[in-house]
Amino acid sequence: MKQSVKIGIAAALAAMLAAPMVPAAASAAPSPTGLSHGVGAHHGVGHGVGHGRQPHAVPTKDGPTSIAYVEVNNDQLANVGRYQLANGANAFDVAIIFAANINRDADGDAVLYANENVQRTLDDAATQIRPLQAKGIKVSLSVLGNHQGTGIANFPTQQAAADFAAQVSATVAKYGLDGVDLDDEYSDYGSNGTPQPNQQSIGWLVSALRADMPGKLISFYDIGPASDALSSSSSTIGSQLDYAWNPYYGTYSAPSIPGLGKDRLSAAAVDVQNTPESTAVSLAERSQADGYGVFMTYNLPDGDVSPYVSSLTQVLYGQAATYH
Repeated sequence: MKQSVKIGIAAALAAMLAAPMVPAAASAAPSPTGLSHGVGAHHGVGHGVGHGRQPHAVPTKDGPTSIAYVEVNNDQLANVGRYQLANGANAFDVAIIFAANINRDADGDAVLYANENVQRTLDDAATQIRPLQAKGIKVSLSVLGNHQGTGIANFPTQQAAADFAAQVSATVAKYGLDGVDLDDEYSDYGSNGTPQPNQQSIGWLVSALRADMPGKLISFYDIGPASDALSSSSSTIGSQLDYAWNPYYGTYSAPSIPGLGKDRLSAAAVDVQNTPESTAVSLAERSQADGYGVFMTYNLPDGDVSPYVSSLTQVLYGQAATYH
């Protein structure tokens, strides 16, 4: 389970949105590794070709969509793009910035918060985000609680969920991101007089995000009260998600969300810095045998860990990975 993000200072949302929008660089089409299955992909996820530029050819691979969370408090997001397969395809398909938070303002409303390291990554899009997108790698922002009683599972009204979704979608647009990852951890529901989780909150949020971001990825880290709510939700809500994955590293257990098929699920959960390589390889082998369309990894560090990554890509794609 990931550590909570508590470092840094809050950047006021109004100031963020008042700054000039960072234009997204044109990027080539993603490799067909599962991205084509998602709702976001169905709606044309990514930046496409702009300003008269033509896409360059991106080597492809056969196998699951590979996810890489990066703890940007410690490591550089751009490192995700340095791993390539023998044929030049990307080892990873989606890079996730871990993580922004849901804070509670003086009026008790949910506000999006970026600590200094997350904000630095967003501000340094030219070196941290655009190079990944130019390679066809999607970049999402993870969002989770911050011990203040507010999270994705306890929006008291549909309007409150929509208001927070608008903040998220504005941030995705401002920094030219490809989507958002929802994580129901560290909210401490009930503290500061906040309401307990309810069954409708996560559905309200997912639906509002999908309406605001019809061409973007929405993924779910399958944990917490929001997980329980989604497991019993209608398939209409589940079908608005692109991916969901097991949150417990070193284990194998697929999420159960109506409307979300195994082609968009990761039963495996690998912490690159803490899951033993033999365990990670076993999880990759099981994923392949069972036909899951996503393989989730977390905690990709700075520097070259290509032997570990290669042990996974050999199973998932039949190719070794190198670090460039």
